[in-house]
Amino acid sequence: MADRKAFLLRIDPDVLDAIQRWANDDLRSVNGHIEFLLRRALQEARRPVAGSGHAPGGRRRARAEAPSGEQDPAKE
Repeated sequence: MADRKAFLLRIDPDVLDAIQRWANDDLRSVNGHIEFLLRRALQEARRPVAGSGHAPGGRRRARAEAPSGEQDPAKE
């Protein structure tokens, strides 16, 4: 697992409560869900996370197509 940097986040209690409910619905921790939302926002703003091997939400990205243009066998 990649190193994680801890930091203090001041947040409105109502916003935190809404994020907690959303995280629960998606079976994530609050921390994991906040990271998921931040990664998605970065992706939508076309500001990729350098060196990231993970898609938003911590899931591995699908492998790219084979150089010959054939589909990756893992996708079939």
